[in-house]
Amino acid sequence: MPDDAALTQLEWLADQMDNLVRIPGTRVRVGLDSILGLIPGVGDVVSLAPAALIIHRSHRMGASKPVLRRMVWNTFIDALIGSIPLVGDIFDIGHKANKKNVALLQQDLEKKKVHEAAPSTHSDRAA
Repeated sequence: MPDDAALTQLEWLADQMDNLVRIPGTRVRVGLDSILGLIPGVGDVVSLAPAALIIHRSHRMGASKPVLRRMVWNTFIDALIGSIPLVGDIFDIGHKANKKNVALLQQDLEKKKVHEAAPSTHSDRAA
């Protein structure tokens, strides 16, 4: 199924952005989003590209409008608070918007699979 391969790619991208490496001596993982956020001005803008790609691909994969709105909101909050020096860097470590967005997509696609697999009760009735 093409969605499985696309979903795997998005999971990989989200991992790179949010969980690439573990901070030594801790259980805390950071990704390129947090690392790029350390570069004043440019880092937060650059990290929006992968986030936008995740949202765009989610749209193409059939994510519902409420899920897409939630993804945009997660990304907006990540960019807004992430742009605040120091506070934003700490926030980025815990927020992990890309991982949240891929999880939202997975849940939405799973709901659609279950809904499509369920037998229709009213379309089989004769009038």
